[in-house]
Amino acid sequence: MAKESMKAREIKRQKLVDKYADKRAKLKAEGDYVGLSRLPRNSNPIRLHNRCKLTGRPKGYIRQFGVSRITFREMASSGLIPGVKKASW
Repeated sequence: MAKESMKAREIKRQKLVDKYADKRAKLKAEGDYVGLSRLPRNSNPIRLHNRCKLTGRPKGYIRQFGVSRITFREMASSGLIPGVKKASW
């Protein structure tokens, strides 16, 4: 389980990315890299980190399902993900 402070930091970064997305795209199209460097660092989408939607775990993230590998395995074992058969894990 991720710390609440880490989850809050990710939410704050996501808000900054959303806020500056249009401005960043306009500056990039113009080639104004000085203007881009003046934007907040956390407004860059590269700084976002994928986290499990249920536990907040940052590692072992499966993008297709939006959860970590451990959560995926638990959900598949309990039959919550249709079409997934348990192989030798």
